[in-house]
Amino acid sequence: MKLSNLQRRRLANFRKNRRALWSLRIFMTLFVLSLFAEFIANDRPLLVSYRGEWHMPIFKTYTDKQFGGDFLTEAQYLDPDMKCLIRTGGLEACFDHPESVYADAADGIVDGIEIEKGWVIWPLLPYKFNTVDTLNVATAPSPPDRHHWLGTDDQARDVIARIIYGFRISILFAIVVTVPSVLLGITAGAAQGYFGGTFDLIFQRFTEIWGSIPMLYVIILLSALFTMNFWILTGLLVLFGWNSLDGVVRAEFLRARNFEYVLAARALGVRDRTIMFRHVLPNAMVATITMLPFLITGSIGTLTGLDFLGFGLPSSFPSLGELALQAKAHITSLWLGFSAFVTIATMLSLLVFIFEGVRDAFDPRKIFR
Repeated sequence: MKLSNLQRRRLANFRKNRRALWSLRIFMTLFVLSLFAEFIANDRPLLVSYRGEWHMPIFKTYTDKQFGGDFLTEAQYLDPDMKCLIRTGGLEACFDHPESVYADAADGIVDGIEIEKGWVIWPLLPYKFNTVDTLNVATAPSPPDRHHWLGTDDQARDVIARIIYGFRISILFAIVVTVPSVLLGITAGAAQGYFGGTFDLIFQRFTEIWGSIPMLYVIILLSALFTMNFWILTGLLVLFGWNSLDGVVRAEFLRARNFEYVLAARALGVRDRTIMFRHVLPNAMVATITMLPFLITGSIGTLTGLDFLGFGLPSSFPSLGELALQAKAHITSLWLGFSAFVTIATMLSLLVFIFEGVRDAFDPRKIFR
């Protein structure tokens, strides 16, 4: 796609803002890695070789019996018995002395019997966000060690795994909330500012009343009536989030509605929708983009705060706010508070720096040398 001169100038301005450019690179690297969280932190192996056949538990569920066990439930790959069964090709001696049999299987012979050794390829972290490690954790929360680099929470779940999945949830939640909020806010503000008059007056009274409703109280009331989930919480934040952008867009359209090019377009019979979104809106983009970092960081902060208070996502979701709540409950477990603070602060700082660069790139008064 060929860029216009204006778009090339904006792109060049953004690239010259070193802080914004490096923040974008770091943030996109972290975000892309979090999208593949299942391949980085998972209690299911990436690949298993068993009796000469390859299996991919990360994509498919296998039962305990398929690897020589006795049960039809899902295989627990971290269990010593299961590790021994895979290594020895399902040797029954694993049920009596799994560790010794596993060690003897290193040379391919156990009790004089030649076996076909199996093997397992694990992700970087062999724990998912909800994996409870009862093998390596005596008391929870446990401090950092060779099994859990940032320790575990009060349910013996790996902190790094919860941070990776929580980072992804927070960013995706912010995107899902921000996009419809921006669309609603721009549409409402553009209609108010462009048409003005009685329509603007009535709509302004509506936005004043709507903006005065305390969102937190509404969420608390609804959480008592319904089981809060991702989409209900997203819908509530969208309903209350569009109002923050409405006033900014309305002011820009009120200023531009009587410009000569707008009056000329009206006189030529150009449709109002075309004038609003093709001719007037580009001039209001700087003010709109200025509000974006507040919307995105506000969505992340709101989600974290609601999870901290217990009115956010269900406990089955990995949550940075829930990690901060655990840090408050276990004040001596410094690794919990440190992990939550550094993750949230890094995420919000990178987003603010990125959108500062985007805002300055759209501002014709900003020229980087």
